[in-house]
Amino acid sequence: MSNENLYNDEAKAKIKDMAEDIDFTMMATNLNQTPLHMIPMSTKKVDDQGHIWFLSNKNSTHNHNIMNDANLHLIYVDKSDMQFLNVYGMATISTDRAIIEELYGSGDDAWFDGKDDPNITAISVKPTEAFYWDPKNGKLISLVKMGVGAITGNKPDTMDTGKLKL
Repeated sequence: MSNENLYNDEAKAKIKDMAEDIDFTMMATNLNQTPLHMIPMSTKKVDDQGHIWFLSNKNSTHNHNIMNDANLHLIYVDKSDMQFLNVYGMATISTDRAIIEELYGSGDDAWFDGKDDPNITAISVKPTEAFYWDPKNGKLISLVKMGVGAITGNKPDTMDTGKLKL
């Protein structure tokens, strides 16, 4: 594995690339108590500041948890492409209708009564610490390198990994 820490704009671009590509994350709230509250969430966008956006119901457990403690943890996993993104951050809940309208898509009709549903909120997550694991050359080449490494006994350099510092 190659360790490649990324900073500022490069870190924001990496978060945007990975979070939007993987899309679904497990959002953990209530971090100071066990059990954690975890729920799958679909990433709506990552803005230019590196903030990750979601839509949520104002009456949900995770919204309630965020109002009590804004710290949360996002875990992105795409095992088919061997990509992993781990984000700790601070959440903010918004009821701004312009933001909600921008984020809302037809697939959200399964969860809400249209974009004007009074229960919709937008959650913005400002990453405070993030880590990534990303294959250097794609899944197929990484698998071949791992196979060669298993045969030769050499450790293959298949992944870039590092801290993302904003």
